[in-house]
Amino acid sequence: MKILSKPLSATIATLALALTAIPVQAQLFKNYEVTITNLTEDQAFTPFILATHVPSMSLFTPGDAASEELSTLAEGGDVGPMADLLSLFPSEVRDIQTTDGLLLPGETVTVAIRGDILRGRLSFAAMLIPTNDTFVGLNAMILPHRSSTALVPAYDAGSEPNDELCANIPGPVCGGAGASPGEDGEGYVFISQGIQGIGDLDPSTYDWRNPVAYVQIRRIPSP
Repeated sequence: MKILSKPLSATIATLALALTAIPVQAQLFKNYEVTITNLTEDQAFTPFILATHVPSMSLFTPGDAASEELSTLAEGGDVGPMADLLSLFPSEVRDIQTTDGLLLPGETVTVAIRGDILRGRLSFAAMLIPTNDTFVGLNAMILPHRSSTALVPAYDAGSEPNDELCANIPGPVCGGAGASPGEDGEGYVFISQGIQGIGDLDPSTYDWRNPVAYVQIRRIPSP
């Protein structure tokens, strides 16, 4: 997980100088509604974590190893560790929001979130179930002046073997464990290959093709 592109102390100092040079009106919060739709036929999304932040941050980097916090989210749907990590960077992260319950196929969830002139990127992530360690992820999308949309793919965290065995997959379909301790996956984040039918899951039911989500971001008036 790429939290900062330069040392924390230098980043905080730069942001502090930038804030003092910007008129108070320009620092006012910008309010947004983020609407996410599950485009899959039979994959559910676990609760989402959403964050607005500076451009130098990202929840993950394709081709790099997943952070422990991302692995926990992708393997078990637990957003708590990621939220705790992001909360350690109040100068870089403007807002953190989470959703409740599963987002079933065809369903939509809308979340209110705040950004500002310096922390104007949006990221989110949620696990797909039933999978071993697949997640839907939006990475540092620019918050729009009015509105914007995007189609979002599913990624494999590369932190757990894709054995497709229910014993290693949590959720209502399989009811298994949320992680496979001591077992390593591919070792890097990559575009998910879906369900291959090598274990307990029938690909004719649970496989998908990217993208898996549709997101709409709309700026709304300040209260």
